[in-house]
Amino acid sequence: MRTNSVMVAALTAAGVMGLAGCGGESNPAPAIPEGTTVTLALMETTDIHANVMSYNYYALAEDTSLGLERTSTLVAAARAENPNNVLLDDGDTIQGTLLGDLQAATKPIPCAETMAVHKVMNAMKYDGGGFGNHEFNYGLPLLSQITNTDFGIPGVAKPSGTCGGPAFPLTLTNVTGVASGKPIVQPYVLLPRTFSATTPDGGKLDVKMNIGLLSFVPPQILEWDQKNLAGKVAVTGVQEAAKQYVPELRAKGADLVVALSHGGLDPSPYSPKMENGSYHLTSTGIDALLIGHSHLIFPKGKEAGAAALDASFAAFPAGAKIDAVNGFVNGVPTVMAQSWGRRLGIIKMTLAYTGGKWVVRPAATTVESRGFKYTDGATVVKADPAVAPLVAAEHAATIAYAKQPLGVATDFEMSAYFALAGDVSAIQLVNQAQLDYVKKFIAASTDATLASYKNIPVISCSAPFKAGRNGPSDFTDVAPGASAAAPVGLQVRNPGDLYLYSNNNLQAVKIKGSDLKAWLETAAKQFAQIDPAKTAEQDLVPSYGTIYNYDVFYAENNALTYQIDVTKPVGARIVNLSYLGKPVADADDFIVATNDYRAGGGGAVPGIDGSKTIIKSPDANQTVVSNYLAARGAASGKVTLADNGSARSWSFVKAATAGPVILRSAPGHLALARSAGITAVTAEGALDASGFAKYTIDLSK
Repeated sequence: MRTNSVMVAALTAAGVMGLAGCGGESNPAPAIPEGTTVTLALMETTDIHANVMSYNYYALAEDTSLGLERTSTLVAAARAENPNNVLLDDGDTIQGTLLGDLQAATKPIPCAETMAVHKVMNAMKYDGGGFGNHEFNYGLPLLSQITNTDFGIPGVAKPSGTCGGPAFPLTLTNVTGVASGKPIVQPYVLLPRTFSATTPDGGKLDVKMNIGLLSFVPPQILEWDQKNLAGKVAVTGVQEAAKQYVPELRAKGADLVVALSHGGLDPSPYSPKMENGSYHLTSTGIDALLIGHSHLIFPKGKEAGAAALDASFAAFPAGAKIDAVNGFVNGVPTVMAQSWGRRLGIIKMTLAYTGGKWVVRPAATTVESRGFKYTDGATVVKADPAVAPLVAAEHAATIAYAKQPLGVATDFEMSAYFALAGDVSAIQLVNQAQLDYVKKFIAASTDATLASYKNIPVISCSAPFKAGRNGPSDFTDVAPGASAAAPVGLQVRNPGDLYLYSNNNLQAVKIKGSDLKAWLETAAKQFAQIDPAKTAEQDLVPSYGTIYNYDVFYAENNALTYQIDVTKPVGARIVNLSYLGKPVADADDFIVATNDYRAGGGGAVPGIDGSKTIIKSPDANQTVVSNYLAARGAASGKVTLADNGSARSWSFVKAATAGPVILRSAPGHLALARSAGITAVTAEGALDASGFAKYTIDLSK
């Protein structure tokens, strides 16, 4: 088991090491009367993604819907309500904004410094934390440094001395080093805590309890970050790892075992390769489950007007023991606190001292995923004023970095508000950049195999990554650049708005026409099946939770076209697929420019599993987009709607519907849909509970 010196100091101070004073014996604990109860709150944050401030660096604007500085206010309130409390984080903490990219990649912080997000978490006095898949995006050496942890992996050396990092213990249960076969981070943590208890006669008593923590990441990190992890680490299935360590934790005195699982709820039969295997941890003897990764709310929000915030947990198969109202999975209290610091998960549980051990009372346990408007459903909690001064320098540096010019202007607005209705203004340029890169890569290659592919058509695909997944403020929107008279133009922040994931590297796969159709069918799962005869309102897109899997394909001169029939069931929606005006045959060859996540199997596209990859670029997709923009700037000084934002490759099969079909998007953008030529968007309706506007979609147009 490995830990770091910062953790050791914190653990020793907290008594985690369990050492008695030198030369003496500790005083024996007072006897605990049978029936004594302890009520405590397990608090969770998850998927913070470096959103420390309530600020959108891509838009250079305040965003009061997110930020750890407001989560801190929720934590203070929850602690006041629950003096017995433990604050935990479920990973995906360091990556996701320009702040994280600046500190980890563009200008990596030195060993002596602490990442901004960890600074704030230290000040908030977190008790423990786990890892998410995005922790590995910047590579193991950087992760080793910023967590001040020696992973025991050959070739991965932590800087000597004590590096800045979390002042709370981290754990990672299901990742081991390939060379050593041992966990790269301590697989569990035992937190001794003293809580106030109530005796059967109503008296008060301080009691000692041991909280055991485990942490799990998706096995897919080996695919998503292959370039960083291949040959260095191995990942065990969540259930196997839990069954190994839960008994060990119990044997070492854990009174309560808590799983931090960076995965959503998938009740399908268990597989060690499941991305969202949290459901299956409930059979391993844990007492509480804190989950993440999916950026969803579990259980449903309890504040006024929040019941309709997320419907993603409403359609589990019959037999799945998931209570999305009260927050229980197979009887285990479970919480997911959305993402970006927008919620605080709170499991308030009561334990009774029975037969010499602490026993959870499920009937006296409540679960809440508390949002910023929990008090009255309307008032947003204020930011904790202590947070901003802690990261003022980092915040200012990120804004300055975001404003650096790229040297190219635009004559159109690149937005994703109506990407699910056909607008490609925020997608085409990404696809053009990827396609241009792959064509040049093949043309310049001296590899005989790649050279033989020179006559195969190259196409590209990209998803509208910022298109509502994280709420109505989460949409790509790059305003038109300046003219020669005011040459501000595009800035460093804009490629990140167009291509969110700085960790994705460009790759290319060689596929058949049959693969292409299956790929498109997978993307089309994003849409609901619309019943033309139904008179009640129907959502065209039921959930934006997997928007990153909605790939839009592009070929030069719009040579590739296809239609989606949303009245058909999943798997039978793609029609009129053609290239250069001819139907695509199953045996036709294509090379697709994409990213390493998709090429390696992310999104579960049939047949796209890494075996068809022909190019593994060292360059990040975001960098490819940035360089393409810079090249356009050098050549012409601008990108234009005619050349870079209007080549729509797909459309809906026309269908008249008896009732309204709606698309949820940010309010106030009907005119933008019309100017982009998206005629299917005909009207803007009222706001829903989460702040999305309900736009009417006329599928007959």
